[in-house]
Amino acid sequence: MTDRPTAVVTGASSGIGAATARALAAEGFHVVLGARRMELLEQIATEIDGTALPLDVTDADSVEAFVAAISTCRLLVNNAGGAKGLEPVATADEDAWRWMWEANVLGTLRVTKGLLPKLIESGDGHIVTMTSIAALEPYDGGAGYTGAKHAEAMIHRTLRGELLGQPVRLTELAPGMVKTEFSLVRFGGDQDKADAVYQGLTPLTAADVADAVAWAATRPSHVNIDLIVLKPRDQASAMRAHRQG
Repeated sequence: MTDRPTAVVTGASSGIGAATARALAAEGFHVVLGARRMELLEQIATEIDGTALPLDVTDADSVEAFVAAISTCRLLVNNAGGAKGLEPVATADEDAWRWMWEANVLGTLRVTKGLLPKLIESGDGHIVTMTSIAALEPYDGGAGYTGAKHAEAMIHRTLRGELLGQPVRLTELAPGMVKTEFSLVRFGGDQDKADAVYQGLTPLTAADVADAVAWAATRPSHVNIDLIVLKPRDQASAMRAHRQG
């Protein structure tokens, strides 16, 4: 047992999730890390004196077991999710869309719903949901992902009103380009396509986003940071960026 407040981070085996786990541990949280890749998860948990638990947010039974293993929760960071493909609507892959909906929307719903009683019981709960600028605007080829992120954001923003009067804060983070495994997953492991996304500009890093999470989570309990939109200096919108060369 620990007297540190418990923070739960989903999708914590790499990228933004792993960086967030490290940042929150540095702020004094005991971090429970959830993801499918247990070997990576356990390495990070050992590094930060946290707890690694298996979690597949697309599997209701996995989420139920994950939630049952957590005794208390002060902070939940809904980070698990991702994109698959960049095809136009005319050639959309329904299986890819189905996965994006499960990972981003229903996954966030399952984990949030499961941990909500413990967040309320903590007396000072906080839910941080990692959406994207894709939750704020459409872009060509992105209908599957933008649709899922808009829906995920609606869960979070609806909760902001439904939880009024309860001791729970809600913060949405909407990053632009962040260089992680995100594009590699989107393009099915094609490293050249993934690298091209960030060519000619300096994208955000996972640590940049994690810093914003830690900042929001450490404001006084009466201060609610509703929405943080963060993008590289070279990016104005999902469809507009300045590239050198």
